[in-house]
Amino acid sequence: MSSDSAGQPAPPNSICLLRLSALGDITHVLPIVHTLRHHWPETKITWVIGKLEHKLVANLPDVEFIVFDKKNGWREYLKLYRTLKNRRFDRLLVMQVALRANLASLCVPARVKTGYDRARSKDLHGLFVDERIAASEREHVVDSFFGFLRQAGLHAAEKSWQLPITAAAREFAERHVPEPAPLLLISPCSSHARRNWDAPSYAAVADYAITRYGFQVALCGGPSETEKAMATDIMQRAGQPLINLVGQDTLQEFLGLLARATLLLSPDSGPAHIAACTGTPVLGLYAASNPRRSGPYNSLRWCVDKYDDAALKYLGQPDRDIKWGTKIEYPGVMDLITVADVTGKLDEFMQHGENTTNG
Repeated sequence: MSSDSAGQPAPPNSICLLRLSALGDITHVLPIVHTLRHHWPETKITWVIGKLEHKLVANLPDVEFIVFDKKNGWREYLKLYRTLKNRRFDRLLVMQVALRANLASLCVPARVKTGYDRARSKDLHGLFVDERIAASEREHVVDSFFGFLRQAGLHAAEKSWQLPITAAAREFAERHVPEPAPLLLISPCSSHARRNWDAPSYAAVADYAITRYGFQVALCGGPSETEKAMATDIMQRAGQPLINLVGQDTLQEFLGLLARATLLLSPDSGPAHIAACTGTPVLGLYAASNPRRSGPYNSLRWCVDKYDDAALKYLGQPDRDIKWGTKIEYPGVMDLITVADVTGKLDEFMQHGENTTNG
């Protein structure tokens, strides 16, 4: 790559980002996109992304999206190859180490393909890249992504997650949550069942938020039977009326709900990270995973963190002595979080964070 007059690497003409999934990690890529757009505005950005994940970020301006539908199997790799066979990017950033992403990288022509350091690689990741980012220990996933920019010669970091919110999404939120009272959104389910808290505890926190602070509380989530059953259980146990929107909103409409919300209550899940796109604070519930690695980046102070307690109970050693990123997804691990832990964190938020504004 050539250099400019100051001796810095000249911005590439084109960069391709390869990150297919999941929703949480897709939101972590947004600061990378915003940094590229701000500091290398002439660089053309292409993003190879999963079909579901594209629905969240489709309105992001100045980015070419190439959608990869994993349900199509080997046909999707052939489609990707045919789409890009006559193109060549200056750089491909392979920001995912799963075998699916590694194989997809073979279909993306690029002068330089950048991947993870050896410690964070798996599924033969190193065989698919030309160079690796610098190794770094005990950092958040968001910060690890900036290693790809540093490897490309861009030593800057715009910590922005901003996504456009459509008028239709805002109208959805206003229609379903018409009252002016502050809104607590509860997204109770993760895609990993052992990261989930229990329905009686969610119901107790909802009742507390309503009676103590005058919140209106809405439940949100996807259309799966697990999520619907959880919502029904919470609704039946709550002593106060709740709004049940589980399975009723699209990802774009969820952004509208987040923009309307004062606070989101969630375990380690995609919604906990999507909230950054609207600047909505997150009261995160963490015991099975480490919030310092994968928690809501701008809301760590509002998280209930029982990860060290979980490490001691289930692994017999403190979290500082276990491998960074270890999941402690044991039965009952989320029971380490009590209702008092969560209402106490809500009290703290209302005392010190209630003036946090949304995007």
